[in-house]
Amino acid sequence: MRSIKLKAKLLSPFIILLFSCSQLMAQISGNKLLYGVAYYDEYMPYHRLETDVKMMKAAGINVVRIAESTWSTEEPQEGVYDFSHIDSVLNAMGKAGIHVILGTPTYAVPTWLVKKYPDILATTPRGQNQYGARQNMDITNVHFRAYAENIIRKIMEHVKDSPAIIGYQVDNETKPYGTSGPNVQLLFQQYMKDKFKSLDTINKAFGLDYWSNRINNWDDFPSVSGSINASLSSEFAKFQRKLVTDYLAWQAAIVREYKHPNQFITHNFDFDWHGYSYGIQTEVDHFAAAKALDIAGVDIYHPSQDHLTGLEISFGGDVGRSMKNGQNYLVMETEAQGFPQWLPYPGQLRLQAFSHLASGANMVSYWHWHSIHNSAETYWKGLLSHDFQPNPTYEEAKTIGADFDRLSPHLINLQKKNEVAVLFSNEALTAFNAFSFGPGPREGYNDILRPLYDALYHINVGVDFIDPTSANLEKYKLIIVPVLYAAPDSLLKRLNLFVKNGGHIVYTFKSGFSDQNVKVRSTIQPGIIDEACGIEYSQFTAPENVSLKDDPFHVGKDKNTVSRWMELITPTTAKVLAYYDHPVWGKYAAITQNSYGKGQATYIGCMTSDAVNEKIMENVTRSAGLWGADQELKFPLVVKSGINQQGKVIRYYFNYAPTPATFIYPHKNGTELLKNVPVVSQRSIELPAWGVKIIEEN
Repeated sequence: MRSIKLKAKLLSPFIILLFSCSQLMAQISGNKLLYGVAYYDEYMPYHRLETDVKMMKAAGINVVRIAESTWSTEEPQEGVYDFSHIDSVLNAMGKAGIHVILGTPTYAVPTWLVKKYPDILATTPRGQNQYGARQNMDITNVHFRAYAENIIRKIMEHVKDSPAIIGYQVDNETKPYGTSGPNVQLLFQQYMKDKFKSLDTINKAFGLDYWSNRINNWDDFPSVSGSINASLSSEFAKFQRKLVTDYLAWQAAIVREYKHPNQFITHNFDFDWHGYSYGIQTEVDHFAAAKALDIAGVDIYHPSQDHLTGLEISFGGDVGRSMKNGQNYLVMETEAQGFPQWLPYPGQLRLQAFSHLASGANMVSYWHWHSIHNSAETYWKGLLSHDFQPNPTYEEAKTIGADFDRLSPHLINLQKKNEVAVLFSNEALTAFNAFSFGPGPREGYNDILRPLYDALYHINVGVDFIDPTSANLEKYKLIIVPVLYAAPDSLLKRLNLFVKNGGHIVYTFKSGFSDQNVKVRSTIQPGIIDEACGIEYSQFTAPENVSLKDDPFHVGKDKNTVSRWMELITPTTAKVLAYYDHPVWGKYAAITQNSYGKGQATYIGCMTSDAVNEKIMENVTRSAGLWGADQELKFPLVVKSGINQQGKVIRYYFNYAPTPATFIYPHKNGTELLKNVPVVSQRSIELPAWGVKIIEEN
C-alpha cells in the first residue's frame, strides 16, 4: 500500500481521481456496467420475490436499489425494528448474484415520530407542513437528526457485512424543503455573524436602508421569509443550499463508519423540474454536496415518444460527470415506462440506455421494477406493469441487459475530454430568478442556460459544467456563461484573464450586472467584463416588434426574433454581429464580438430564438478552432465520443428521429460493437429510426 501511495504522488489529482473511481467500479461490479431497478418488496401486493429475481436475471438486471423510502416499515414504532424485507431481498439477490445499493430511509418520516415531535415537520413561508407527503421535514431539527441517525445506525449495524451490498445511497433527492422556521432563522443569524462579522457590513452590502429594512441589533434580526431584499433572500438561499450540503455530508460520515472499503457512497441528485428534468437544481449546490460522496448519482427523467431528443439525458449526464471533475457517474433513476405519455416507442429504451453511457454513466437504473398499486405514484409505471407480466418494454430491456453484459469491457469507465464548458452559478441563478425580466411572465435562469446548452448539443459539441469554484478554467478553449447576474469582482477578472490568455467566451445579457451580494454595480455595464467584451450600455428595455437587422444569421423572418429583454449596447472596440431592427433602437448593437488579448469575447445582449443561438454557437465554435467532422452532422443525428479503458476511441451515433438516417462515417476504421461488424472510414452508415451504433476505432 505504501508504494502505491508514493507513486500516486507523482500523478495529477485528476488522474488519481479517475483511477480510484475506475478501480472502485472494477471491485464492486466485476468490471461490468450496472443495469438496475429500484425494487420495493414492501410495496408488493403479494409475495413474488423469487419470480422477480428470475425475471431480473432474464433481463440482465445486475443491481437493485432498496429501502430508501420505508422508515415506517423498518421502525414501525420507536425502538421496534423490522428488517425482514431488507433481509429477504438481500438474501435473494445475493444468491442470484445481483448487487444491492441500500438507501437510508430518512426522506419520509414515520407517523409515530411526527406525533411525538410535531416540530419535525418543517415550517416554511407558507406555514407548517402537513403529514403525508415525503420530504416534509426540517432537516436541521434536533429530534429528526437524532432519530434519523438512530435508524441509519441500526440498519448499518444489521446489513454491514452483507456480501450483496456494493454501495449506499444517502437520503433521496435531498433539498431544504423550504425549511425556515424560528430554529432555522437562528442558524441563519449565526451564519451571518460568522460570515459578515458586523451588522454595519450587512446593512451596507445588502442595501438594507431601503424601506427601513436596516438591522441595528442582532437581537432584532428578523425572519427573512418575507424579505423583499433580493440580497438577503439570495444569501438565505445560499445558506439553505449549505444545509443540504452539510446534511448529506453528515449522513455520509455515519455510513462511512460501517461501510467496507470496496463499497461506495452515493446520492441521487435531481434537477430543476419543468415536468421533467430540465436544468440546474435551484435548491442544491451539486458540486459542493458531491464532495462527501465517492461517486455522484443522478436522476434523469425526460419526454418520450415523438418528444424524445436525448437533451435531458445529455444535460443530466454532463452535470453528473462534472460534479466530481470528470469521474464516471451513476444514473440512479430514469424512466422505463413512467408517465402514460412517456411509454417508449420500440427502440427508444435502447436508445436512452446507450445515450446515458455515451455521457459517461457506469450505471443505468430504472425507477422502478414494478408498478405501484396504491397512493401518489400509481400511474408512474415501472419496467413491469401492474400485472407483473412481461411486456414489450421489458422485452426490450432484456436486449439492453445482454448488450451491457457483453460489451462492458469496451464501454465501462468511458473517459471524456471536452474543450467546451458551461459556467453555471448557484448565486447568479438565485439572483436572476429574483428579478427575471421584471413584471409579467418570469423566465428563470435555466430558461436562459438550457437553450445555449441545447444549441451546442444540436451541433454535437461535447460539454462539461464548471462553477465559480472550479480551478481548471484554463483547460477549456471555449466557455459559455449564461446570465452571470451576481458575481464577485475576482471571478469577472478571472474570466477577463481567461480571454486575454487566448480563451473564447460567450456571455449573455445581465452578466456582470451585480456583485456577489446582488448589489448592482455603479460602473458602466457590463461591469468589469466590459474590458474583454469591448462594449458598454446604460439602458435596457422590453422589445416590441423588434428583430435583428437584415437577418444576419440567415435564419428566416419567423426565427429572427428578439423577445423579453434587450440591452442597448454601444461598442467601444467590439465588432457588431447584429443590430436591432427598430426605428428608434436600430442604432444599438444586439450581439457583439471582441478580440481581447489572444482571445475573443462574444456578448449576446438580448433574448433571441433557438435558431439564432445555434448560429452563434456555430460561430464561436469555429472561431475557437473546435469545428470538426462531428459538427457537420446535425440533430437529430447525435454524436458522442470518449476513450475506453483499453485506450481506444469509442464513438456513439444516435438517431433521435422516427425515420432512418444515413451519414458518411468520417473517422478511422473500426468495429461496430452491437453487431460486431467492421466499419470503414468514408463509407455510408444507415441508422434506423430511434437507432444507435457504437464504433470502436482500431
